[in-house]
Amino acid sequence: MILLVLIIWTGWQLIKGLVYSSKDKEKTGPFSIFGTTNRDRSHPQKSNMGLFDRFKKKEDPHYDPNNLRIEDLRVGFMFDYDLKTWIVKEEYEYDWGDNYFTREYKLDASDDTAYLHIDYNDEGFMTLSRKLKVRALGEDIPEEIIENKRPPKKIEFKGTEYLLDKESPGYFSDDPEDDASWTEFISWDYYDADGKLTVCVEQWGAREFEASYGKVVYDYEITNILPGTV
Repeated sequence: MILLVLIIWTGWQLIKGLVYSSKDKEKTGPFSIFGTTNRDRSHPQKSNMGLFDRFKKKEDPHYDPNNLRIEDLRVGFMFDYDLKTWIVKEEYEYDWGDNYFTREYKLDASDDTAYLHIDYNDEGFMTLSRKLKVRALGEDIPEEIIENKRPPKKIEFKGTEYLLDKESPGYFSDDPEDDASWTEFISWDYYDADGKLTVCVEQWGAREFEASYGKVVYDYEITNILPGTV
């Protein structure tokens, strides 16, 4: 009888040991299979924080905040000129060939729109102009250009005489990184006798013309340049 009890008790201990051993393997199995530990569960959180940090990191500005210059202008920048505060709304680029480029900015004031053209190849030569209808410079200018392949040598506008200064074929783009955005055109620039006032005639395609009038601008006239908020 005692022998039977010992056999039963021993068998029970063996069965219990196998059961608990199996449960312990179920708890540790997933981590030991991949050779990791519970600490590795924090890795996704670390990765997320790193990504978040990268989103928060901003690129260094292209300008010196303590020394803003005209060549720093980009869309959204502001400056004062001629008793008005102007905001840069758009940027354009002109390719005149032989690696010669100029830049233009469309500007808005509260009640005005103008275009600031800058030639950095010519010591930052600048003009500020406004658009007008080409026939305001001469009723027959489009027909004369179409017939003679060139505009008149002299234009009178608002009582001022302007003489033809140069003819410039080139390409225009409002998105220079996109090769398909470049458009061919030709422009003729006129200046008054003092070289301070200017008018311009442009031909786009066979029969499309644009014109503008403006003045030469000096860098000291542009003040209080502020960086953009866009």
